[in-house]
Amino acid sequence: MRKLLLVAAGLFIAIQARGEVTAVEVLAGEWNRTECLVHFPLPAFKNQTLGLQARGGKVLPLQVDAAGMATFILPSLAKGKTKLFELIVFDSAKKGGVMAERKEEKLRFSFGGKTLMEYQAEPGALPREDIKKVFTRGGYLHPVFTPAGKLVTDDFPVQHTHHHGIWFPWTKTVFEGRHPDFWNAGAGTGSVGFVKLEKSWSGAVHGGLVARHRFVDLTAKPKPKVALEETWEVRVYALTGGKKPRLIFDLISTQTCAGKSPLLMPQYRYGGLGVRGNRAWDHNEANPTLFLTANGVSDRRAGHATRARWCWMGGRVKGALAGIAILGHPGNFRAPQPMRIHPGEPFFNFAPQQFGPMAIRPEKNFVSRYRFVVTDGAPNASEIHRFWTDYAHPPTVHTIEL
Repeated sequence: MRKLLLVAAGLFIAIQARGEVTAVEVLAGEWNRTECLVHFPLPAFKNQTLGLQARGGKVLPLQVDAAGMATFILPSLAKGKTKLFELIVFDSAKKGGVMAERKEEKLRFSFGGKTLMEYQAEPGALPREDIKKVFTRGGYLHPVFTPAGKLVTDDFPVQHTHHHGIWFPWTKTVFEGRHPDFWNAGAGTGSVGFVKLEKSWSGAVHGGLVARHRFVDLTAKPKPKVALEETWEVRVYALTGGKKPRLIFDLISTQTCAGKSPLLMPQYRYGGLGVRGNRAWDHNEANPTLFLTANGVSDRRAGHATRARWCWMGGRVKGALAGIAILGHPGNFRAPQPMRIHPGEPFFNFAPQQFGPMAIRPEKNFVSRYRFVVTDGAPNASEIHRFWTDYAHPPTVHTIEL
């Protein structure tokens, strides 16, 4: 532990006295790892940014959140191999990172001075005069850009005004005998609204947010009634990939019954996580929406109503290909989840409701996890599958105490 002593003698003494972690060992497991996100508990260093250094290697920023979960980006590790990193003091100010900044009704994430994406918190102004107030909405992600600045999402599209970048409503539901539709806002029977931005943060490895949303049954009498409370946790990671950078971010949605009544969902073709693509791809034969699923299916009609671990959606933006891959976690309900792929529009939906009735009940939270990989250029199936493997089967980490 000589390097730790030389770099930060004070920290070394504190660790030595408390018998706390001084090094971590990472095990690749059954897969080759390249620029892999690694997470492990490190509660002794909550809300700190430290560093990890393998012998002869560069210092890697290690960000520990308020819950004591540490995250870093592992450059490479071959299948079956292990690597030992020493824990050291790290000046995160020199490294930069992901910045989260409130801009009126939005929370903007940037890296190296470039905007990566925004979270729409409170509803903003409607973009067109012909849009009815019932379509007003907050609590979604838009815009989302590739590392080269190409827009891959859309908001308030003409054909489906209720579509909003990346959002999470349910469509066909039964709540206390009524039938609120939280997806088709124009029906006026259900709404999903922003409640509160609980917190946001910037960091050397990731920036993020925790926000609360509320599903309201507008058909209840004598007044609307809350059906679900939802919490979003979003983490936006520092760009990696060298000459071919990519934006990676995670979304965890936790939905809870607001009272004693469950939300029932009969079988239906769509509902759940939705992603609306750039309007330049909308019903455009010269520049169609392109899809590729984990099953190797690129025909949008053949991909619809099938199950897949991930799906890439993209097209040309200002003459160059760009797209977004949506990765479903294997722990999600009915994973790999069935998909709704629109036959003509730039729209994708992981729809667990598609394969049979389901319900969210008071005794159990409904947790959904997704990872998004945004890139410039054509999709690389083997690379996207590697991202999914790292997400679904991350490396094992052992902490080592002095």
